[in-house]
Amino acid sequence: MSDINGKVAIITGAGAGIGAATAILFARLGAKLSLTDRDEVNLKHTIDECVRVSPAHADQPLMALADLCSGAEVTKIVDATIAKFGRLDILVNVAGVLEFGSIESTSMEQYDRVMNVNVRAIYHLTMLCAPHLIETRGNIVNVSSVNGTRSFPGFLAYNMSKSAVNMMTSSIALELAPKGVRVNGVSPGAVDHTGLFDRAGLTADARDKLVERLKAKHPLGRIGEPADIARAIAFLASSNASFVTAEQFHVDGGLHALCVR
Repeated sequence: MSDINGKVAIITGAGAGIGAATAILFARLGAKLSLTDRDEVNLKHTIDECVRVSPAHADQPLMALADLCSGAEVTKIVDATIAKFGRLDILVNVAGVLEFGSIESTSMEQYDRVMNVNVRAIYHLTMLCAPHLIETRGNIVNVSSVNGTRSFPGFLAYNMSKSAVNMMTSSIALELAPKGVRVNGVSPGAVDHTGLFDRAGLTADARDKLVERLKAKHPLGRIGEPADIARAIAFLASSNASFVTAEQFHVDGGLHALCVR
């Protein structure tokens, strides 16, 4: 994956979890980074860690504090990246939200929140980045979920959003393949230390109980760590995956292969 060295990458959701782990790994590999999140404190922490692990004389990462549901702020991310680095090679769409809810307990407000962050924001950012990625024959990696492949009760809007991300990935891959741009996705299972469980409104006790149940459901007997997903993203973004596009790479300890109940 050494050819990521010198490449310019936008990574969303870089303040914590999978996004932060991906940013730090890319920094270690020598990438030039445009990092975005809406949490300024967390994003600064990630940038500090990226600087610490980067090769000597590496460019300072661009800090793009933004709400991806704002069209104007998404546009600023792309404009600032091109202004600083002059090009774009890799787009990694990580940012997402998880909310619980069935058809009996959901609301249209919940639907809009989840779809705006998990689908619309990716659609918009990718649309704006596509011309720059065509120029560099770059690539895109979208972070989806095993929930986009298999239906899990109690996550209706989230399941739908990740299924939409999968279809977006394969559709854009076919559209951009003739122009040399690869588009792939990774589908994690449950991943610890991402903050998703906490932001979903669980108490600490409920979160711990859920994590233990999820460990038992994954065939490998554990849930993932952000670094597990970051390594898969780096592989797909590198020339090691130069003949891979429209792929949905499950990094889920085998969960997608089960008949889950």
